[in-house]
Amino acid sequence: MEPVSSPLTTHVLDTASGLPAQGLCLRLSRLEDHGQQWTELRKSYTNPDGRCPGLLLPGQMKAGTYKLTFDTEGYWKQRGQDSFYPYVEVVFTITDETHKFHVPLLLSPWSYTTYRGS
Repeated sequence: MEPVSSPLTTHVLDTASGLPAQGLCLRLSRLEDHGQQWTELRKSYTNPDGRCPGLLLPGQMKAGTYKLTFDTEGYWKQRGQDSFYPYVEVVFTITDETHKFHVPLLLSPWSYTTYRGS
């Protein structure tokens, strides 16, 4: 059976090692209650390729503001490394739930970069 493709994906790369960031804990939340409360939709971990498949099921995404929270401190501690950023929050708005969205994160102990991927 073919795996179902998520309309929202992420990919985390450890730029200090040049490898995918395997085992990084992340949480996906959506802003609810007229912009007053974050509701956690999913907690997961990146796979050996630094990806987190199945963040949302098809039909589960709706227009609104979302947040991906990456536990960067936990990731670096597992590797015996201090981190300047204890976590990274990427907040983004989805206006058309029929599109697919990819939110990559490039990560080092001292910096991070994100962008809307394809």
